[in-house]
Amino acid sequence: MADTEDLRNRWYGALLAVREDPCFPDPYRYADNLLARWSEPQRRYHTVDHLAAVLRHVDTLEQHADDADLVRLAAWFHDAVYLPERSTNEERSARLAERALPEAGLSLKDTNEVARLVRLTKTHAVQDGDSNGMVLCDADLAILASPPDAYTAYTAAVREEYGFVPDDAFRTGRADVLRHLLGLPRLFRTPYGEREWEAAARRNVSAELERLERA
Repeated sequence: MADTEDLRNRWYGALLAVREDPCFPDPYRYADNLLARWSEPQRRYHTVDHLAAVLRHVDTLEQHADDADLVRLAAWFHDAVYLPERSTNEERSARLAERALPEAGLSLKDTNEVARLVRLTKTHAVQDGDSNGMVLCDADLAILASPPDAYTAYTAAVREEYGFVPDDAFRTGRADVLRHLLGLPRLFRTPYGEREWEAAARRNVSAELERLERA
């Protein structure tokens, strides 16, 4: 289980590193609001534990980012709004960042970068040269390279989040997502991600797709 006090301190550290205005409100109230969002009852995979994991992966990949602290703030917001039945979660999460971060002392330029990164997690379609985007998307997708037991737990949690979807429809939709992933030239765009995660992720995704096609 994620350590929420550690997460609050990580939020403060990232915010302190990039804030423009020294006279901003209590920074911890923003962290507490976001942690409450990440703890909502409809979540099974997109939880505080996922947030903590993405932040750890950003730490691993930070050498590849132009500004790792902006990527960390984007990680906090990337699933801050999450309702499984809606397709607007990333956009609404980005708009939340656009409202909250100027209040918290960020410049318009940095706020816009965080919001851009949040929107990028809808497709994970990173352009060449987008170092911050590569780091955030690799960190978000790193779960795909988990050991088999952890990957199975991840897929079960995703299924729980979509419990309102009938089995046949879920299998069809999930299989489409997996085929799309396998069709990408690379799942991971950072050198570390390609070296350390690519092969394991493709094995996991291929095995899950085979299970769905047999069901």
